[in-house]
Parts: sequence; C-alpha cells; structure tokens
Amino acid sequence: MKKLIFIILIILSLPLVFQSTPTEILKLKIFDTFIETPEESGNFVILNITEEDVEREGGYPLPRQRLAEIQMEILGKGAVGVGWVISFPQPDRMGGDEDFARSLGYAPSVIAMFEDGKGKYPKPTGTVVKGEDNGGIVSLGVKENLNTLTNNTLQGLAIAPTEVDQLVRRIPLLVKTPDNNWIPAFGTQIYKSLFNVKTYIIKTNDNGIEEISIRGIPPIKTDSFGRKWISWIDTPQTDLQEMDVNGKFVIVGVTANGVMPQIATPVGLLEPHKIQAALAESILIQDSPYIPDWALAAEILIFITTVALAWLLINILGITTGILFTSILFFITAFSGHYLIQKGILIDVSWTLISQFITASIAFYLRFREQYKLRQQIKKQFEHYLDPRQVKQLQNNPDLLKLGGEKKYATFLFTDVRGFTAMSETLEPEKVTYIMNKALTAQQSAVQKHGGMVDKYIGDAMMAIFNAPIDLINHPKIAVECAFDIIENMSILNIELQEEGLPPIAIGIGINTGDAVIGNMGSESRFDYTAIGDAVNTAARLESSTKERDVDLLIGESTESLCGYHLKELEPIEVKGKSKPLKIFTYEQNTQ
Repeated sequence: MKKLIFIILIILSLPLVFQSTPTEILKLKIFDTFIETPEESGNFVILNITEEDVEREGGYPLPRQRLAEIQMEILGKGAVGVGWVISFPQPDRMGGDEDFARSLGYAPSVIAMFEDGKGKYPKPTGTVVKGEDNGGIVSLGVKENLNTLTNNTLQGLAIAPTEVDQLVRRIPLLVKTPDNNWIPAFGTQIYKSLFNVKTYIIKTNDNGIEEISIRGIPPIKTDSFGRKWISWIDTPQTDLQEMDVNGKFVIVGVTANGVMPQIATPVGLLEPHKIQAALAESILIQDSPYIPDWALAAEILIFITTVALAWLLINILGITTGILFTSILFFITAFSGHYLIQKGILIDVSWTLISQFITASIAFYLRFREQYKLRQQIKKQFEHYLDPRQVKQLQNNPDLLKLGGEKKYATFLFTDVRGFTAMSETLEPEKVTYIMNKALTAQQSAVQKHGGMVDKYIGDAMMAIFNAPIDLINHPKIAVECAFDIIENMSILNIELQEEGLPPIAIGIGINTGDAVIGNMGSESRFDYTAIGDAVNTAARLESSTKERDVDLLIGESTESLCGYHLKELEPIEVKGKSKPLKIFTYEQNTQ
C-alpha cells in the first residue's frame, strides 16, 4: 500500500510538474472563472472608428489631415489625452503628417507600434534597473512610426501574446531588445505621457522582473517576464458622432470590418485598442491578480500533502468515515484555491482536486475490495457454524472478529457419539456416514438456535463456543439450555433411526465456562477460528468423563454457578495437571 501511494503520487504529479498543456489550459480556465472583474476606473474611454464612420469618411485609411481634425475635436470635447492604437510607419500620400504631428503635441498622446519580426527596434527608452538585468520577453523586431510623428508624441508597442489556449491574459509592460534595451507597451506609455515621465524603474530579483514603477502611480507588480495579468474591465465606449470623452484619456481604434484583427480573449474577440485599454485599466489595480514566482512550488506542495492525506483518510478511517473526511478535505482545498484567487494570488488547485478524487477512488476501491474479500472470508468461515443472522452481523462489523486471537470469557461445549467405533465395524460405511450426518446436524441445529458457534467437527465429536465471536449475555445458561436441546434432538433422532431399522446412538456432552484465547489460530497459510486454554481443555475432559459416570451431560463448577439451574453434584473427578479434583454437575430429569 505504501509503495502504491508513492506510485500514484508520482504519476499524477507529472502533468503538474511538467506543466502539460491540458493542465495549464484547465488552470487558466479556472482563473478566468473565478477572477472578479473590477469596476472601470473612470479615467479612460474607448473611441471606436466604426464601419459607419469609415463609410461616412470615404473609406479607410482616413487621411492624416482628418486624423488631426479628430484629435483636435477630441481635445476640444475635454479629453485629457489621446492614444491611437494605429501605427503610421509610412508617410501620408495626402501630405497631412505635419498637421497630425502638430495636433498630437497639444496634449499627452501615444501612437502604436506593432511587431514585424525583422529585427529592427526604436530608439531606447529611459529605464533604470534595480538588481540584475534579467527577465523580460525579447522582441523579434518592431515597425516604428514616422519620425515626423514621434518627435511630437510617444509610441508604445501594441502586442497581445497568447497563452497555451491561444487567449490573451498577460501583457508585458516592457519588452526587451537583443542588446538589453527596453521597449514600453502602449498601455504603459499612456502613463508616461500623462505624467511626463522620462524613465521607467524596473525592479528585479533572482527570478526576473518583480515590479515596474512609473512616477505618479504605485509600483506595478508583474511576473518574472514583466507581464501584467489583464482584468477585462468594461471601459466605456463612444464613437466619432457621440464623442463622450470629457475628463478622460481617449484610446482610439478601428472596429470597422476588415481593418484591425480581432484577438481572442477570455471575454471574446477584441480589437487591439480594446486590449490596450484593458491593460491601461489593469495597471491601476493595486491588488490585481498575478501568478507568483513560487506558484508551481506551492501547487506541488499542496498536491503532495492533500492527495497523500486523502489516501490516508480512506485507508485509516475506513470507507464511510474516510469518504466523509476526504470530502471535507476536498471542499477545504477548493475553498482555499478560490480564496487565493479572490485575493489576487493565482495558485491553482484544480489538478490537485482531480488527483484527490482519483486517489480517493482508488483507495475506496481497494478498501472496498479488501472488505468484500473479508466479508466473503467471514461468510465462508462461519456460514456452516453460525446462524445466518450472526454471519451477517460479522460481515457488517468485521471488528467483532479480531484476527490473531484475544482473551475472552466464554462457555465451551463438547459432544461425542458413544459407540462410534463399534458401529463403524458392524454397519456399512454409507450407513455410518448417514447416521453421523444426522447426529451432527441435530447438534448443530441446537447450537445455532441458541446463538452459539460450532467451532469444529472432529470425527464423531463437536466443539461449540458461546460468547464468541458474537457476544451473548448469560452464555453459561444458554449453553446448558443448548445441551438440553441437543439431548432432546438426539432422542427424536433415535426414534427416526429405529423406524429406519438403524441402531440408536448415545451422546456425551461436557460444558465449562472460563477464559480462553479465541481467534484465528494456525500457520500463515492455513488457520482456523478456534479457542485454546484451560477452560476449553476442561470442557473436553468433562465430555470424556460422561461415559465413566454413566451420564450424558457433565457441567463444570464455573458454569453451574452462573447458569441458574439446580443441578445435581457428582463425585469430583481427577484431572491430569490439576492439583485438586474438579467438581462436576449433571442434570436431573425434571431440571429440563
């Protein structure tokens, strides 16, 4: 069992340790489900250039002269700044670049850059790294905007890297160039333009980036790659006709068909400017969700601890109690995972919960199979010796049957058919067997009727126990009453035998009460449920003395004192190994 749980832990931990695609997707889906979306900050508004706007303006792209007019209209409506999630790498054929550049300089503004993978990068931005210059995502090349425009505005990289399920959840605030310079994201540049900041401060640790600071707002916690988890806030939206932008930083983008690609996110397909708006909103969230550097170590620790505990609970506490406490463990683990996500610490326990269920199911099956086999063993061992109701009681509560033996106070009854040897010599073997089966059945019926257990048959002899394995109140009296029934059953049997022309049989019975060790005795490969002890030997000796005293029942002193019957005392008998003769008793005919 110990080896098995180690094997289970190793196998189930592999998808977690190696961060397999299915487990990573499951983890991200869990985060999507339980991360709460905050209210919008009130600082931003999205301005969509719609399909209708493009038709009204005469097609796309809009001339730069018209963009300059839109910029001025936005500022005239009270906007504090404008971000264009549109790139302008080529000159305007209509000659409007100067006008557009001039309009960008009237207020904080940002224009977008996009990656092209050609290995070219814009001029380095001002950064200060506190710690080792490590971490970050390296860009493969950026297509920057016209110098005419960038002389009057900032430009930021509008990227949206996807996770293993091809959805956008984390966006780097800064990306790295091969020569260790840094390129800011579009959403990050918004704050630099608003607060007229010259430098970013990047704080690192041994794992990579820890946080990024922009003067004017609190430090922004990131993962080691400098990525910020995006909260998909429902930022207000407007268009060129409505232009409800007063007091807001306006993020402009195109939603007209076929212009900008739509990118998959947990909340659906979004255009690039809406994703950058979500990034800008998320930067302001102080308790924004993040995956800590130690997340995987914590997930593995939770996995090992709780999965092993689920196994132990089922195996130590049993099926019913174990399932109850394993269910409690399951809900505690689930609640803890949910609580951490609500607090913004993205630790996943979904695979741990699945592994708990798998492990508990295996433990349940093995424990159930073990108990089923034990019940079948009990049934096989006792069904011929106990009343079916007693067998059922043992099956339902195997603890009543302590394997290996226990000291118990019980009453022991021995019987023996007299004249068996002579009968075997005079009758055919088939008839001898027939008579013996009848005789033993008559004895067994009486024992089972009184709740005793037929321990064994030894040829023509029988041994029965009262008060084991099932407890019996007043077992000395019950055993004596059983003996009376055996004598009565044998009388009835003799009548049947005489009618069949077969010889009658006589029986001797010995009963004694005392302590004995009762349980499974024998070798590792073969054992039987039985009793050993002086009280057992004395009962057997009493049975063998019935022939000497010419009675069919002898009862020991301890049984006589407890059974409640008025019995006839006989001359004591000498027993080998006993310093004093044993007092013995028998019944008188009117005692029954």
